Amino acid sequence: MKKVDGILVMLILSFHVGVGQELFVSPSGSDRNSGTMDQPLASLSGSRDRVRELRRQGAVTDTVFVKLLPGTYTLTEPFTLTEDDAGTATSPVIYTAATEERPLICGGIEAAPFEAVNPNLWRVFVPETRFGFRFEQLFINGERRFRAQTPNRGEFCKIRHTETDTLSRGKIPDFVLQRIYPMPEDIHILHDIEPGELENVVLAFNHYWTYTRKIPDYLGLRDSCWYISGQGLAWSFGIKENGRYIVENYRKALDAPGEWFLDSEGWLWYVPMPGEKLDQTHCVMPVTEQFISIKGKPGSPVQHVRFKNIRFEVCGYRTPPQGYTDPQAAVSIEAAVMLDYAQHIDFLNCDIAHTGTHGIWFREQCRHSSIEHCYIRDLGGGGVKIGTPVIPSEEQLTKEITVHNNIIHHGGYLFPPGVGVIIFNGSDNNITHNDIGDFRYSGVSAGWVWGYSHSPTKRNTIAYNRIHHLGWGELCDMGGVYLLGASEGTTVNNNVIHDIYSYDYGGWGLYTDEGAYGIVLENNLVYNCKSSGFHQHYGKNNIVRNNIFAFNLNYQIQFSRLEEHLSYSFTNNIVYFDKGSLITFSNENAFQKANILYDRNCYWDTRGKEPVFYGHAFAEWKKLGRDVHSVVADPLFLDPKNHDFRFRNRSVLRKINFKPFDYSQAGVIGSNEWKQKAEMSPELLQQFQTLYRR
Repeated sequence: MKKVDGILVMLILSFHVGVGQELFVSPSGSDRNSGTMDQPLASLSGSRDRVRELRRQGAVTDTVFVKLLPGTYTLTEPFTLTEDDAGTATSPVIYTAATEERPLICGGIEAAPFEAVNPNLWRVFVPETRFGFRFEQLFINGERRFRAQTPNRGEFCKIRHTETDTLSRGKIPDFVLQRIYPMPEDIHILHDIEPGELENVVLAFNHYWTYTRKIPDYLGLRDSCWYISGQGLAWSFGIKENGRYIVENYRKALDAPGEWFLDSEGWLWYVPMPGEKLDQTHCVMPVTEQFISIKGKPGSPVQHVRFKNIRFEVCGYRTPPQGYTDPQAAVSIEAAVMLDYAQHIDFLNCDIAHTGTHGIWFREQCRHSSIEHCYIRDLGGGGVKIGTPVIPSEEQLTKEITVHNNIIHHGGYLFPPGVGVIIFNGSDNNITHNDIGDFRYSGVSAGWVWGYSHSPTKRNTIAYNRIHHLGWGELCDMGGVYLLGASEGTTVNNNVIHDIYSYDYGGWGLYTDEGAYGIVLENNLVYNCKSSGFHQHYGKNNIVRNNIFAFNLNYQIQFSRLEEHLSYSFTNNIVYFDKGSLITFSNENAFQKANILYDRNCYWDTRGKEPVFYGHAFAEWKKLGRDVHSVVADPLFLDPKNHDFRFRNRSVLRKINFKPFDYSQAGVIGSNEWKQKAEMSPELLQQFQTLYRR
């Protein structure tokens, strides 16, 4: 009788899905239910299993809509799809909101209410810690809060001296022992760490463009130093003198509003922000490191699945015992949404927020997929990653990924080298109409091969993006758009790039790095970059034309290496500045040998100074065959001080064949509400402006 009942239930379900192609899910449902509106399932995994079973039964004949009713769905592990969960072109699976109210998929759990120890210190006991539960991120009322650290956020300690014992050899040594000696004013930190706290302390180092997290092995109180060990660092850049670091996660560091500390007994201590009230404070702790894991296989991809109108919020990262280091761009760190061997996977109008890692990664052999009109924010690392750092075969290359009309904001909180959007090895991708801002490193990056060896990264389009407020004075060697290696067919056009501020060198707007070639950069507006608007380290046959470079701080144009081939052509551009110098080269005495083409440009220094070209006056510069048809003239912008770069008069433009472009089209498109969401708060903008006054 039980077998007959089971068959009858399957027949009823088959009839329902075959007609309506709908399954409903509710936080108050049960995964034993049928999946109707009146009998909803309870979870994403439950609905996935039901769809899988219906496909096995041949009951799915059309698009399957998995409709999530309003509410919060808690994940304790990633929602995983395999090749068994693939749809087809005629029968895709769409996970979507059932109503206009978007459901929340949450990878965290809420703590009990805080109690006040005193007005400036709250606490709550976390009983799950008795079973080994630990976390390194915390979110209060939907905002990230930071673990206690010294010095407080935005400041760094400096290294006075280091001593290194390399106990194995190689480009990246397998084992290195280092003694890190603090500055005298920071030695007290070693004595502030209580017995038993050291195993949970993290030293976080910024060096050049890389970042390292280490759990110290030993406190040398007698020698006043930290001892750290493990694998050496890439690029031969170890942790060196004058390097910068913070010390994170010990009780006495808890001294600033918004900081928290979880002690060994399970008490979570918190210094409230001004205005926060006990009875209105909700504290969420991440449980899982990922929301979604899509795992196909070579030849059997997961395909034809869409996620629409869903919020994914709160997932974490825990520092492993060996610590963490990467050569660049936090390359090894995974994302909250991971895709491998996946095709025709789309994310539409979703949120990915409050993560410990990157946002989303289309990694191994992903094709024909997209993320559109999504709000990706408050990230431990970067926003969107495409492709693999290891060059795959052409058949396995990730390609044709669309990243369109997204707001990608506020990242690099745990991994400062995280990039807004990065393409490692991948081709024919489109990065268009996004608003990318408030990261500690580059905005958009394409290419992962240094020099002129083979690179599969071709024909990528980076267009109509607004890329801004990057760097925050934390790392070096970064750009609004960073390009690397052979990139034939890649275009960078109609972007607005502004407010790029590195720690030391290397805060550029457009940056063609080692071996970049075959790239066209045109119709871009670039302003307020620390080092220069355009910099080429070395490359060949790049075209830089019809751009506006304005108000960059140190230089407007930089060039680093002589090569026999044509390095780049720089034509039909407007260069407008009131600070620093026009052009710099690593060796001005050798510049005359440079194979570069400058012509039909307009240069204007608002200070009334005659521009100097690598030590030459303009007339002398022309005699060298450079800028023969260029002019030194005011381009007559409408209101450049307020960043209105439209033109009062086009007479100068006609002299250099400059074609005006509508830079207001850069950034997100759609409703005013969507565009307004891409605007940063006045408080954040003011914080960034203080960097320029240092």
